[in-house]
Amino acid sequence: MREVAVIGTGMTKWGELWDKSLRTIFVETALLALKDAGVEKIDSMYVGSMSSGLFVGQEHIASLLADYLGQAPVPSARVETACASGGLAFRLGFIEIASGMSEVVLVSGIEKMTDVNGYEATYALGTAADQEYEGYHGITFPGLYALMARAHMEKYGTTREQLAMVAVKNHKNGAKNPLAQFPFEITVDAVLNSVMVADPLRILDCSPITDGAAAVILCPVEMARKMGKPVVKVTGTGHATDTIALSSRKDITWLEATYQAGKKAYEMAGKKPEEIDVLEVHDCFTIAEICVMEALGLVEKGQGGKAVEEGWTALEGKIPINTSGGLKSKGHPVGATGVAQVIEIVKQLRGESVERQVKDAKVGMTQNMGGSGGSTVVHVFEKE
Repeated sequence: MREVAVIGTGMTKWGELWDKSLRTIFVETALLALKDAGVEKIDSMYVGSMSSGLFVGQEHIASLLADYLGQAPVPSARVETACASGGLAFRLGFIEIASGMSEVVLVSGIEKMTDVNGYEATYALGTAADQEYEGYHGITFPGLYALMARAHMEKYGTTREQLAMVAVKNHKNGAKNPLAQFPFEITVDAVLNSVMVADPLRILDCSPITDGAAAVILCPVEMARKMGKPVVKVTGTGHATDTIALSSRKDITWLEATYQAGKKAYEMAGKKPEEIDVLEVHDCFTIAEICVMEALGLVEKGQGGKAVEEGWTALEGKIPINTSGGLKSKGHPVGATGVAQVIEIVKQLRGESVERQVKDAKVGMTQNMGGSGGSTVVHVFEKE
């Protein structure tokens, strides 16, 4: 299996992009990635997108986007695994390069979510839950994560303030990210006094509805070296699934798919949790970041909230998490999130993250999760 490098990244500002279409957003970011990589042609492409049909009424986007990028007739595939669609698209691009099937692969993620009203957006996102056993009975994603949060609080003593501190920390990082949807700081009091969504989660515990895309270019490491590119290698990858319904899990405070995907990625990369310098994880809700930390072995079970409170996950902390601002501040165009996570880690390892740069970062990790943890993709990156 060949070693794989990321040689190009492309991303524009996320938010409510009323004046841009899905294809326009995609092309802008893909062109930026191609320019950064210094290539004009690709051998294939993967596009992560959760629900373009429900959000903008457009399916068959693999063909559409290859055409509008001017790359047809290259093979192109849309990848869907709920909010982990971008992460899985990246994994498939990695496999294609590693196997020798292609030399240059474009991996993108995209979602245009604000062209529908709030009810329609909630419905589209809800399709990532179990429709017969959860959706039919009226549960929403904030409701599912609220159940996880309440269970975690009861079982481990996690506090309402510790949840709020996740949002505060991520907004502090996001305020340093010019591409973030909400680049401003917030306070614990602001979180605690924001509108209740699903007890104990309030609106400032929740990631927003977002339009946006992200793109990267992959190639063999040897090719990157010959091109004189900074080499950021993909040294580990893991993918796993769990029951889609919370009611089918033994413990709703534990993310088994994240644990299993992380275990595979660690083993492939030959790394341990304490060797990871910087991480981007799936903080769709504040409780999610805490549960992910524990499932990835960064802290012991039940200690995620305490670690946040003690500053472990801050920019200058022991294990900096979501230096981009995370889903909470940067935004969460669901299909694009996994690819944007890769971009942040690549920039960190290249030393290009400016105000939010982690000192001496050499090993990074991304964790992208679908639904309430029914699927997870984890990747490990290393600076050569």
